[in-house]
Amino acid sequence: MRVRITEYLDIDLAAEEWRCNRCNAAMGDARESYKKGCLIHDRDPREVHFPMGPSKDFNFSFDPKWMRIVEFYCPGCGTMLETEYLPPGHPLTWDIQLDIDKLKQKHGVTSAAPKKRPRPITAGAPAKPKPQPKPAIARKKARR
Repeated sequence: MRVRITEYLDIDLAAEEWRCNRCNAAMGDARESYKKGCLIHDRDPREVHFPMGPSKDFNFSFDPKWMRIVEFYCPGCGTMLETEYLPPGHPLTWDIQLDIDKLKQKHGVTSAAPKKRPRPITAGAPAKPKPQPKPAIARKKARR
């Protein structure tokens, strides 16, 4: 069952994934941000908001040192899904977080078992525990 979430985004409750409602492209796990499955364009704000005013230094355009425009597109059809204005270096926002289990219950969708989350992959052997430093009293006795 598909439920409309925004103008261009649906959620497929049975598969637990985001879908573009224009081209039906899958955009990732519904328990994560749909933005992870989008095409992203980081734009210079001067491309969108042209400088207006008497001088180059004093105008009504956004300074790219202080702000960036991030656009999110469907990977299937290229429909723009979202635009964010963020300071440089700021992580992308997670603007839609749904309670998938409650939505399934509301719409009568049943599933055998919830999806299992993959465990994080760690490189190499497990880390050895760091040795604990000796208490300050024991260190003072060792110096004498």
